[in-house]
Amino acid sequence: MKPRPFAFAAERLSGQMVIPHFFPWTRTAPAVFWLAGFLLLLAAPLGLADTLPVPQPVEVTVRPITEFLPGQSEETMFGPFEFIGGLEMTGASSNFGGFSAFRFMNAGYDFIGVADTGFWFFGSIRRDADGRPAGIENFRMERMIYAKDQPASEKRYADAEGLAIKDGIATVAFEREHRIAQFRIEPGAMKGPLRTLDFLVPRRELRQNRGFETVAHSRADGPLKGAIVIISEKSLDREGNIFGAILDGPRKGIFTVRRSEGFDISDGTFLPDGDLLLLERSYTFMRGLRLRLRRIAEADIIKGAVLDGPVLMQADMKHQIDNMEGIDAWTRADGQVMVSLISDDNGSLFQRNLYLEFALHQD
Repeated sequence: MKPRPFAFAAERLSGQMVIPHFFPWTRTAPAVFWLAGFLLLLAAPLGLADTLPVPQPVEVTVRPITEFLPGQSEETMFGPFEFIGGLEMTGASSNFGGFSAFRFMNAGYDFIGVADTGFWFFGSIRRDADGRPAGIENFRMERMIYAKDQPASEKRYADAEGLAIKDGIATVAFEREHRIAQFRIEPGAMKGPLRTLDFLVPRRELRQNRGFETVAHSRADGPLKGAIVIISEKSLDREGNIFGAILDGPRKGIFTVRRSEGFDISDGTFLPDGDLLLLERSYTFMRGLRLRLRRIAEADIIKGAVLDGPVLMQADMKHQIDNMEGIDAWTRADGQVMVSLISDDNGSLFQRNLYLEFALHQD
């Protein structure tokens, strides 16, 4: 999600702006800092990034993250999640950032993603001798094509928020101009959409800047039969639940997800066993940003259901988090289920582009 132009600073403070950990006073005086950030953001530049040649390589510099809870190197388990490592990323391009969703094309290495400024991005994770993330290689970006070779240079057409990939096809969720579009994956030569899909949820129920953020393929041999599942960030029904839908297959139809404790949904991915893992975030002025991961049983995902499930992990600004927008689950060569997160810096000096990696222990 990206703030609307005339509510830029206010929306940064209502769920998007995150304080980097190198400001030591932020944990003891959050209100003062948020106010200072608000005043500085009033002068921040607005609008989309400049149009890029297609494609453009970007040199990425990283700072390794070795502790999810800074200063507590011995603490590696957070619920069932073991922190493996992470990267704080900066890119040698003004267009670097705004990362909304990503998926691995080669488990744990090569990835594809979308930025809410209207770009595709591609790259690869470089790993050290212990298999921990150590760098980003071969990173490049290219402008998304909206229709008829027209670049997605207007925000209403460029706001890509969710991504799923299968059989060489990328399925992308856009908000503002709400749509679910499919593209052929051709790195370096990405073209316009092949088709758009019926997202089932009545358009009148979708909020302009709170549309679909989750797009995920279910497993082919499960009860959903490989169906595409989509979930909005915060488009609510009359009971305050979040709209989602199963787009095809035997369970096709609309469902909702129970919203609780002020958390909204920023992405989701199916685990190898078929359950859905949701990435959620919450912001309040005094508590700052929070993150949580919630598991939804595969069997519960049916038309008309109100989905809910246990919270597996919760983190706040004591941890190494930012505006975490993207999630993917993958299986390591040794069979270990892994979960990776990526953040959207919103083009803010107060935010960071992070990649975080966890092993999910389910015993």
